[in-house]
Amino acid sequence: MAFRDAETPLYNHPLPEIERWLKDNGCEQDPDNLHCWYIEKPTWTAEISLEVEDLQVKYIDAGEGGADINRSFRYSLSRGDIEAAVFSGP
Repeated sequence: MAFRDAETPLYNHPLPEIERWLKDNGCEQDPDNLHCWYIEKPTWTAEISLEVEDLQVKYIDAGEGGADINRSFRYSLSRGDIEAAVFSGP
């Protein structure tokens, strides 16, 4: 199954496709909270949450003094734009 065009808004992707996209980008789903995903890169770690209105990202200990950095992305943004923003790190 191919992904829709990267310029397609994320809200036009069915949930199984979004889940596969997250897995393909190295994310692991929380088995107890299915809307939560985790990713660990060499220089950063994040929690991604599929909320009702948007996709929320919390970069763990990535800010000044070890603070978390929180960002949110509306589902109306393209999959490509969200991918570029989220997976480039904090």
